Amino acid sequence: MRQASTDRSVRNLGALQRTASTSRVLNLVAIANAHKGDPAYHSRPFFNTPLLNECLILKHRIRVDERYVFDDERQNSTKIILPFERSDLRMGGRSFFVGQRGWREIVRETAGDAMDVERDLRVLSVIDEIPSLDPFLLREHLNRRGIHISACYFAISEADLARMQDFVAMEINNLIRLTYATAGEGSSYSSKLVQVLLSTEINEHLEPLRIALRLEGEDYREGVFSWKGFLYYKWVLNDLWPKLVDVLREMPQIRVTGHKDPELMAYIDRTRRRLIDTVDHKRREVTEALDVYDRAFADLTKNGKPLAFRNFLLRAPKMFLMLGERIGVISHITSFWRYRFPDARSLAAPIDEVLDILKDFEQNITTVES
Repeated sequence: MRQASTDRSVRNLGALQRTASTSRVLNLVAIANAHKGDPAYHSRPFFNTPLLNECLILKHRIRVDERYVFDDERQNSTKIILPFERSDLRMGGRSFFVGQRGWREIVRETAGDAMDVERDLRVLSVIDEIPSLDPFLLREHLNRRGIHISACYFAISEADLARMQDFVAMEINNLIRLTYATAGEGSSYSSKLVQVLLSTEINEHLEPLRIALRLEGEDYREGVFSWKGFLYYKWVLNDLWPKLVDVLREMPQIRVTGHKDPELMAYIDRTRRRLIDTVDHKRREVTEALDVYDRAFADLTKNGKPLAFRNFLLRAPKMFLMLGERIGVISHITSFWRYRFPDARSLAAPIDEVLDILKDFEQNITTVES
């Protein structure tokens, strides 16, 4: 099991002490601190193993010096960090990857005498199937695999769920009219279809769509799940894009405090410029992927061409993984930057910390394949 205290992917575990979960980090330590008095926290826990239920989970791009622990050629993995001291993450922790050689034995050793370690192993495997730890998608994915965890572990509020329902209702309004208007049931099915799209089940309310698209079995289930992912990301990006613009504007304004080594200052300037260009490139890739969805959906709802949307749903699972990776790293940069620099007055840090932050951002975003 690896030591996490010097791992750049968890640059400073203390920095996560007070932060919430993000699309790349599931902070079960913070969730435990906030909800341990909630009966639901104990009745439907994330993990049965107490140590795992207070760990940090990261979506991680595998580096060259980490590949030796895997038997396959995977590029990404889910990293589990078990803090040495839950009350002070600055002390570091032990870590392992889901999918590395012997990872199941590591979990069994961690669990000790836990009653149902097989359930925890399954949860970890299911988490490893998706590219993002976005709360809505994570909860949806676990539920459809039959793993039901208390809502307190997921940081999406009832208000956000309501906002998302409104967004999805507007997004699929044309589809509702197209699919159900011939039966004279458009208004009665509108709210039902939105609820079905945001639920974990694919039931008879989506049957007319399945028939129109000529899809069966796993192709249909995976396509609809990825469609939900596209809808979720479109909703998330309404809030994320303006924040990203602020971060990219602030990045060149960061003030380095203390001794300013000329060579390191020049390196910081070059790294900032590269990072801004790379983030903008990934932003364009996200926009292009969503444009593919928009064109296919328009062909279905406005042009009466279901084949285009059928083809999109067949491609959607692979595209969803790509989209999740890109949005994940962009969201991580945006959320961590705002956590570390809450406003323009706080745009200052020692040179070592600035280097550390920029290197971490650049390494994460440049290792996401184009």
